[in-house]
Amino acid sequence: MGDMTLISSHHFSLAADLTYNSPLFETLFEPSGGCVFTIVKDAGWPIWPLLFASIIAVALIIERAITLRRNRVVPAGLLQRVLGEVRSDSVTEQMVSDLEAHSPLGRVLAAGLRNRNASREVMKESIEEVGRAVTHHLEHYLTTLGTIASIAPLMGLFGTVVGMIEMFGAQGVGSSDPIALAHGISTALYNTGFGILIAIPSMIFWRHFRALVSGFVIDMEQQAIRLVEVLHGERND
Repeated sequence: MGDMTLISSHHFSLAADLTYNSPLFETLFEPSGGCVFTIVKDAGWPIWPLLFASIIAVALIIERAITLRRNRVVPAGLLQRVLGEVRSDSVTEQMVSDLEAHSPLGRVLAAGLRNRNASREVMKESIEEVGRAVTHHLEHYLTTLGTIASIAPLMGLFGTVVGMIEMFGAQGVGSSDPIALAHGISTALYNTGFGILIAIPSMIFWRHFRALVSGFVIDMEQQAIRLVEVLHGERND
């Protein structure tokens, strides 16, 4: 019973030491006794390009997430409405212009309608030409996001190397302090950690958006082919 009381008292004492204002909490969870701003300050100037890259990455992820929504790129039922207009012979220039401004899929279908009286080859070429432009628009900013995902770890490693060079350069001959040396190395590694922290979500979203664009392009190709076949009387559905 005495041993159990001793163990319980030890646990309560440890829990009390881990309160937010305790020195032990600051040692474990607040590096250098500070906050995120202290980490940024300690990491040195190489972390500022990483902060700038992280802001750009977050902005691009939000922008692409809004732009690459399915209901904005390939709206459901759009092809059926276009085919209804074609069958009722109510296709006008104004209708084609409205369709072109409706969505990326609308731009592709509008290219086919503008050349509905041309041969199948001409119609397909016009659709392919507009499709390439639409694909380029959908991939907008993805190259930048992929670049950030690729170079962020290298930028972090560069910051760590610079920090270690400065730290070892500041050490005098025969006056090295092991504690200060360990602290300097841990501070320099903030850059590498922050670079990896930026790269992981950037890479995930870059691959996700690339997969979305590929799926949208295939969907638009299939719907465009169906439009061409209906306009040339090769299918009735």
